[in-house]
Amino acid sequence: MNQIMRAIGLMSGTSMDGIDVALIETDGHDHIKVLASSALAYEQDFGDQLRQALEDAQHIVSREDRPGCLAEVETALTAWHIYAVAGLGMDADVIGFHGQTVLHRPNLALTVQLGDGVALAQATGIDVIYDMRANDMEHGGQGAPLVPVYHRALAAQLNGEMREGGVAFINIGGISNATFIFDGQDPVAFDCGPGNALIDEWMLSRASLAFDDEGKSAAQGAADDKIIERYLSSPFFSKSGPKSLDRQDFKLDGLDGLTTVDGAATLAKLTAGAIVASARQQARIPQTLIVSGGGARNNEIMRYIREGVGNHARVVTADQAGFNADMMEAEAWAYLAVRSLKGLPLTFPTTTGCAQAVSGGVLASANAVS
Repeated sequence: MNQIMRAIGLMSGTSMDGIDVALIETDGHDHIKVLASSALAYEQDFGDQLRQALEDAQHIVSREDRPGCLAEVETALTAWHIYAVAGLGMDADVIGFHGQTVLHRPNLALTVQLGDGVALAQATGIDVIYDMRANDMEHGGQGAPLVPVYHRALAAQLNGEMREGGVAFINIGGISNATFIFDGQDPVAFDCGPGNALIDEWMLSRASLAFDDEGKSAAQGAADDKIIERYLSSPFFSKSGPKSLDRQDFKLDGLDGLTTVDGAATLAKLTAGAIVASARQQARIPQTLIVSGGGARNNEIMRYIREGVGNHARVVTADQAGFNADMMEAEAWAYLAVRSLKGLPLTFPTTTGCAQAVSGGVLASANAVS
């Protein structure tokens, strides 16, 4: 019988707005029970530091480099994660620590996540698995996305009607990614395009708002299809998966003449359009699309996705499917930590392009550093 473990997952994603924390019970296979979750929002000053870290990270040439403010931010980021674990107030066998991605250059086999796993283990007294992307890259993979193996486990929990005709899990964080699951086939996964990152950046610069709450600004605007077509003409969208993106790969170019609401509508439709295009690249569109992440709370993104797939698929949020739309990635990192401890694969040729299915992650033992 597979050993069941309690694992905490920590996710600080490309939206850079805070930390999602989830506690699950799992055997690293199909047994998954979500026990608790919480969220910790960053203070604005630290959010500003993270944005500066993204700029300073452009000067990185090796994974150990910490130019500019990166070393200081890494220390502070780890402290935030220690606080997040303490706030959950529950014990576990292991912590899955994602850290903060500040640079992702798969063409150079270079990915950098800030976060000190050893310091986290020492402070919490819990073993920590961190740096889960590097081993995939060493085996020829993109280092992303890593969540598909968790999506596969969740798909097994769906009823037959939901699974029939295939399922796609769409996560809309700062960047959007998708996992396509058809019975009898290996999952296919890749990054789709911009998620919330451009929308958040636009709202911050134009309205001093961290994000477009429920897509209310976008709902008041009109999307500019010419700008969307220009974005979608990027070579990235014509490539088949596996493929992955850095947060800095797409910029707010060419929107200067738009009003705040028209820009929000344009970027919402762009996010949806990239997702729909990804679904249409498959041999057939999955019958069910399950949307998670912050983008699932943006009603205009959801509306544009539904319009894009039409009658070919039902589009539901993860909440509507019986999952947690906001915590799915944090849960995934807990699940991945258990798989890492057991030496089970985290990534596959069809999800990241690695040469063969590989495990990954670095173990920081609480006993070794206490």
